[in-house]
Amino acid sequence: MWDQIKADKGVAVITGGASGVGLASAHHLGGLGFTVLIADVAAAALDAAADALRAAGINVHTHATDVADPAAVWALADKAFALGPVAVLMNNAGIGLQSSTLDIGDTWRQMMEVNFFGILNGVQAFVPRMKAAGNASVVINTGSKQGITCPPGNPGYNASKAAVKVLSEQLAHELREDGAQIAVHLFVPGFTYTGMVARFMPEKPDGAWTSEETVDYLFEKVGEGQFYVLCPDNMVDEVTDRKRVAWSAGDIVENRPPLSRWHPDWADAFAAFEAAD
Repeated sequence: MWDQIKADKGVAVITGGASGVGLASAHHLGGLGFTVLIADVAAAALDAAADALRAAGINVHTHATDVADPAAVWALADKAFALGPVAVLMNNAGIGLQSSTLDIGDTWRQMMEVNFFGILNGVQAFVPRMKAAGNASVVINTGSKQGITCPPGNPGYNASKAAVKVLSEQLAHELREDGAQIAVHLFVPGFTYTGMVARFMPEKPDGAWTSEETVDYLFEKVGEGQFYVLCPDNMVDEVTDRKRVAWSAGDIVENRPPLSRWHPDWADAFAAFEAAD
């Protein structure tokens, strides 16, 4: 389907498009000839991103959008469809705040509103119109490995990204059952050097991929029709990712303690499992 989408072109909508993988995706898709509409809550960064894209010869439009606000996302959809048929919807905007299970405050709610409801708003504002148009198109939702293996340390973020995984799986199933010409992909970046990371690490760590490397991998796998696009990086390869996901699922099947990968009684067993061929 991706070959057909690339041939037909149309509009590519990217939330969180002013920086990081969102901006790299805008460069990638614009370079393929799509009309690009980038949305972001940061208006100044949005303008700077648009200038860079135009300098690269890309047909780009912008719309300042808070994805946590359903009305704002519906307005984004109105602008997108006024430009032409939407071929790519990339629900990418997200935030990362620190949390614990006993937090009293609104960090959990903020991350749910942006990371999960922001994507749900995008799906509900765009997908019915994409479906009605009947054209080959694609929805890419940005999740996280933290929403799959759920490491300790930031449960609020993990929960928001786990919800994105469930939403994306259900959406893919519903559209497939309806016979819609819309492919769905769960985009799961590895360690990627973005603006969020740069705030804590001024120099790119050797273990991180650039946003451009991650985006190239994403669209390679979209072209192969993979739903789960689990991106490696310079520290964790594809085989290791699969093993870690399998171990996490095994906690339920084997009735191990939750998060046994980080449990001292299971450390040796996990190490042996990860090292095995």
